[in-house]
Amino acid sequence: MGEGANGNYQVMIVDDDFRVGALHADMVNSIPGFQALEPVQDPRMVPKLVASLKPDLLLLDAYLPHVSGIELLRELDVDAIMISAATEPKNISNAIRHGALAFIIKPFDAKTLSSKLKGWARYRRQLTGVTEFNQQGVDRLFKALQGGEETVPSVGTAPTEQAVLSCVKEASEPLSVAEVAEAVGVARATAQRYLAALVANDALELQLGYGTRGRPEHRYVAR
Repeated sequence: MGEGANGNYQVMIVDDDFRVGALHADMVNSIPGFQALEPVQDPRMVPKLVASLKPDLLLLDAYLPHVSGIELLRELDVDAIMISAATEPKNISNAIRHGALAFIIKPFDAKTLSSKLKGWARYRRQLTGVTEFNQQGVDRLFKALQGGEETVPSVGTAPTEQAVLSCVKEASEPLSVAEVAEAVGVARATAQRYLAALVANDALELQLGYGTRGRPEHRYVAR
């Protein structure tokens, strides 16, 4: 679940109206950390383009010629947010049932889109920040997808959390979970839990490093 080569999340916009697609692309490009790919007007091209371009997220119109947005949701294995002016309960429930992570009603402004995309980005970061979830972590994922401000408790409210944060900040290089656990004097699972919360709060950054045996592992560094 990585970002594009330039560090931005790549967003594919699917809308048969080229003017609307261009407008939404401009909105996406105005949000730090996101980049819009060339908008797609013909939904029949989407499966091939998703396979070749590997976008991180689709902004998918519900009503399209030839192939509906719902049909594409069923077929594609990629995160998608449905956008539509059709607000009947049946349309919204179908979108959610078939895999839409959010539903944005047309027309929408840049603030609404920014809230949903930033929430989705928090959701993605939280997924890469842990090896397993407790119920609180799962609930936080769903809250992130709703958009709005992050509700994770503020950094530094617990002594152990502050110790974990200080340990990573004072290190001369990115640290693994095991290294943090040993330095702070806590169990690995405890260190993992606090590291995940700090990543979700944007206090730390998660990187992919390699251990002594060449296996990829999560490593943490201060932002």
